[in-house]
Amino acid sequence: MSNLQISLAVIGAVLLALIVAYNAWTTHRNAPRKAQPPERDASAEPAQRLEPALDESEASVPTVSHVHGLDHGPEPSIHGVDVDDALHLPVPPAHASPERWFQLDPLIDAIAPIVPEQPVSGEAALVALPPTRRAGSKPFAIEAFNDASGQWETPVPGQRYRAFQAGVQLANRMGALNEIEFSEFVMKAQAFADAINAAPEFPDMLQEVARARELDQFASDHDAQLAFQLRARQAAWSPGYVQQNAARLGFVPGALPGRLVLPAGTAGQPPVLGLGYDTQAALSDDPEQSAIRELSLSLDVAHVARAEQPFARLRQVAAALCESMDGVLCDQNGNPLPAMAMDPIAADLEQLYDQLDGRDLSAGSPQARRLFS
Repeated sequence: MSNLQISLAVIGAVLLALIVAYNAWTTHRNAPRKAQPPERDASAEPAQRLEPALDESEASVPTVSHVHGLDHGPEPSIHGVDVDDALHLPVPPAHASPERWFQLDPLIDAIAPIVPEQPVSGEAALVALPPTRRAGSKPFAIEAFNDASGQWETPVPGQRYRAFQAGVQLANRMGALNEIEFSEFVMKAQAFADAINAAPEFPDMLQEVARARELDQFASDHDAQLAFQLRARQAAWSPGYVQQNAARLGFVPGALPGRLVLPAGTAGQPPVLGLGYDTQAALSDDPEQSAIRELSLSLDVAHVARAEQPFARLRQVAAALCESMDGVLCDQNGNPLPAMAMDPIAADLEQLYDQLDGRDLSAGSPQARRLFS
């Protein structure tokens, strides 16, 4: 074999090795990024093994009540997030109590008083309630006045009530209350009143429908749902990688696959932000091999209290995720958003908050959450 042939063979082998190495590097680079295993604290001393002893003088052996974890059952977790991560999540105040989601309010409901001839037990009222809690596309409810607490409530067993009221919501994101829905409301309330031997007093239909249209117009002009995209610059992300980075910022798994939420600081309030990705990737048999190249970061403005500073937190979360996951923030059309583009949005939101406050529909209030739903 001549020197030329040997040289060509060597060059071919080197080129082949380079091609294999390049393909391996490209495959590794384009593979979805995976979650990193939790770091162990090197300074922590390993637990010492306790040998059984029969001598009562062995005071060094702890009793069962002092052994960590034996009296608390399995290691706790919150929606699949380890306690170590959950410790960094916002903790609601101990004195906070969940708000009632649906409570009739003359501001956004058409209400009909219902006065029975004699007190009605909670059991009888529950039996008389209509099977559905909607009139068309609008929420419908019947409440009873509790003399002991002095508040309107859903009828409960063991109580007796002298007054009731039926109500239907005037507007929501499905539109304004119309004549057909109002008529259905009247039929449901009348059937309940007949069952408890009471006489309802209904408001004027035309007046309530006109009020519903005016409220719906206000809601349409002041409804804001912000949505942004976080796109991968190079390598895609696996679901575990997304969850790990989001958990560091306080996100926890939501009710639906592929959705994470940032809890509010007060119990019973809706989440501040939502973070979503492809549902099929979340439900994949091998999630670590699923490639995610796009996340959605959303804020429902009317559902979150102004005091939570949701938009400022959205900007912080977006910047942190883009930095840690090598992503870029885009609008819904996929166009990159510079940081300065967010300032006008923040100014517009402040005006929106003022307008909602002026209508007694402050963001995060039960009335606003019902109207903008």
